[in-house]
Amino acid sequence: MSTIDFWYEFASTYSYPAALRIGALAAARGIEVTWRPFLLGPIFAAQGWRDSPFNIYPVKGRYMWRDMERICASLALPLVRPEPFPQQSLLATRIAIALDAQARPAFSRSVYHAEFGEGRPIAEASTLAPLLVSLGLDPEEVMERAQSPENKDLLKRECARAAEIGLPGAPCLVTADNEIFWGNDRLDAGLDWAAGTRRPST
Repeated sequence: MSTIDFWYEFASTYSYPAALRIGALAAARGIEVTWRPFLLGPIFAAQGWRDSPFNIYPVKGRYMWRDMERICASLALPLVRPEPFPQQSLLATRIAIALDAQARPAFSRSVYHAEFGEGRPIAEASTLAPLLVSLGLDPEEVMERAQSPENKDLLKRECARAAEIGLPGAPCLVTADNEIFWGNDRLDAGLDWAAGTRRPST
């Protein structure tokens, strides 16, 4: 079975529809997805940004929110702009990193739904704990594990790996042969590449 890495940031708007779409798209191609949450903050900081580029550049921000309205309407996904934007995603990301490969996708989708589907604050444990309960997980145990030094170090290593790969943003697909496909609108192209159906002839 072909594999692909799905890198995503909980504060990323375009990661929301991507996270909701990628499972079915990958399954249709027989591709196994590894969900890899990370933080965009260090990548933005390396470029001199201390905020989302959608806030720094208002024209881009206005376009992005209108684009998200169109995308979510086409997918029948609810869209509520969370305040503040971007949301502080550290706790949610630590929790996702602490979960196993089976629980991580379901938790991640539920975080996106709470954040962008309902406009709820994902920085708060009171928002995230019920999501864990809905998955049959013990929130106290998971959050304790998420805040452990070992798990914090694991997230730091994942963020360093994202920078090493050269991810330009989120969401990104990275194929087994190290091709990067950036954006919700590149999911099909990335999955087709991973499946070997759209590669340049040599």
